Amino acid sequence: MPERKPMYELKATPETVFWGYFDAETPPALEVPSGSVVKIHTLPACFREDVPADASLVTPDHRLALDTLTPGGQDGRFVAGPVGPHMLTGPIKVEGAMPGDVLQVDILEAVPRQDWGFCAILPLLGTLPEEFTDYERIHIMIDRATQMAELPWGLKLPLDPFFGILGVAPPKEWGRVGSPEPRAFGGNMDNKDLRPGTTVYFPVFNEGALFSAGDGHGCQGHGEVCITALETALDGVFRLTVRKDMSLTQPFAETPDKLISMGFNTDLDEAARQAVREMIQLICARTSLTRNQAYMLCSLAADLHVTQLVDINKGVHAVLEKSCLATS
Repeated sequence: MPERKPMYELKATPETVFWGYFDAETPPALEVPSGSVVKIHTLPACFREDVPADASLVTPDHRLALDTLTPGGQDGRFVAGPVGPHMLTGPIKVEGAMPGDVLQVDILEAVPRQDWGFCAILPLLGTLPEEFTDYERIHIMIDRATQMAELPWGLKLPLDPFFGILGVAPPKEWGRVGSPEPRAFGGNMDNKDLRPGTTVYFPVFNEGALFSAGDGHGCQGHGEVCITALETALDGVFRLTVRKDMSLTQPFAETPDKLISMGFNTDLDEAARQAVREMIQLICARTSLTRNQAYMLCSLAADLHVTQLVDINKGVHAVLEKSCLATS
């Protein structure tokens, strides 16, 4: 009988949570062997004004984080780009990971850990900032037993939880970077297709990879058009494995039956080009097809989705059924 891998647990405390940025200099909150399964407790991506008036709804660890932590970091270091509302748990150092390797992250669970979330229209953000200036925030109740969310006007939506942010630490030479923009290290990808059952692969830029998670979403449409999803807190379970047999410059994902390539750019057309380019590369790596044939296959069978329009670097991801990789 194969040896059962131990499960590690990383709770959300002032020592394990950082707010609004990624930084390769953030000390590891946990160190685990490659192949370990880790349960990570996360907090919602929000500022104090986003919390409901009923204090009993707010988890004790979230209240403590709001009272203790500073967006952008307590040390006052310069942050390149905007500081985000995202409270991230980590980083986790994975033994053996070195720059040039790949970190394989199997998403095993994403479970709501509180009974509320929120959605908001915020100044100068979203897809239509000039048209929506009557700023509003709604709190949405979450029924964890039925896996439904109830909006203030009575509509009930099924939960489809996923983490808006999964990522490794950026290259050290980038310094401290704001959390809103997805980049080569992952981060705020806001990709609803990265749900449990999906494996995501990240290029490693630092020893130990330094993996973090946060920005739990109860549900979200492709696009996340008003700037927020159902922002809430999730518990996640992940298997973290170092892959020395792979080399990447950009994250990609797969499920048992689909390949998912991703593109990030301030220009949506360029993000789409990157997603298509990455999918062509994946097809060529897994088949004997020429680059021309892979490009035509993408046109015939791959679906492009607008991942999100609101995170400065916009996102497009391409999805291809693995059955299309058969060549005979």
